Amino acid sequence: MYDIILLHHHTIMTTISVPITGEQEKFIDDFVKSGKAANKAHAVRYAIQRLSEEEAVESVLRAEQDIKKGRVFYGDLDKLAKKMHA
Repeated sequence: MYDIILLHHHTIMTTISVPITGEQEKFIDDFVKSGKAANKAHAVRYAIQRLSEEEAVESVLRAEQDIKKGRVFYGDLDKLAKKMHA
């Protein structure tokens, strides 16, 4: 069922041009040749998705460290925001 949902999902994409090094291009080419990506664009989208996931994990880990160090706020969020921006 999940595959069917993916087949019917339409994503609007835009095209950008980004200069890369020869080493980066070789990595992308090798990634595609290995069969891990269908083409160069897919390889770059995959890398961006992985970076996004990595950033999300790091954010959670930072939040956990803040909790362990007692850097946590309790109470009404509106009141806390006003105190922080005062």
